Amino acid sequence: MRVGVISDLHGNKIALEAVLADMPAVDGLVCAGDVVGYNPWPGACVSALAAPETAPIGDSDSALLDGTVPTVEGNHDRAVVSGHAPHFNHMAQAGVEYAREHLTDDQIDWLDGLPERRRVLDGRITIVHGHPDDPDHYTRPSEFSPDLLGEEDALVMGHTHIQHHEVYDEGIVVNPGSVGQPRDDDPKAAYAVLDLDEQTVEERRVEYDTDAVIRAVEDAGLPRQIGFRLTQGR
Repeated sequence: MRVGVISDLHGNKIALEAVLADMPAVDGLVCAGDVVGYNPWPGACVSALAAPETAPIGDSDSALLDGTVPTVEGNHDRAVVSGHAPHFNHMAQAGVEYAREHLTDDQIDWLDGLPERRRVLDGRITIVHGHPDDPDHYTRPSEFSPDLLGEEDALVMGHTHIQHHEVYDEGIVVNPGSVGQPRDDDPKAAYAVLDLDEQTVEERRVEYDTDAVIRAVEDAGLPRQIGFRLTQGR
């Protein structure tokens, strides 16, 4: 069983399209949250997960687990639903306001329905955004340990935008990194492929047209730094 793992799309349609085109054949796809925020394509990113037949995944014929992509709620998703974004910087706040203005009611309802924690594949994978005990905690690579695991074979987390994984006797802990806004000094869009049977993780990166994102950010009237930071991977 091979599963594509993505997180932190942050409204970056161009990066998401590059990731989906690059992804090898998988049996399913999961997402660790923050579908929206920052970049100017929140609706396209929601649609890619809520109605994924519109976003083919690599050369896989059977890429879905349950008709939609199993996704958990990130802090930006929650902020867009609630309209409340405490402690967000001006770029994050602008992305929230933009998404609230441009998402349809159905798309906001889909975000509103995302759980903080999700188990899929008969409990073999647990998906959270930040930490199993705190969805807003930044679980950095130095904090990875088998203590994070319960009965699942693999724990998927996002939030830090830093790609990393560890394989323990107890199972796998993986953060695929960020599709739409990497922060590990590598500007290429990040994702991972998890093999549950072999208990392995392949960390993958793919280049995409950051210049096109920069132009779209400026055309949308969003803060210019949202686009330019993508060229630096931070």
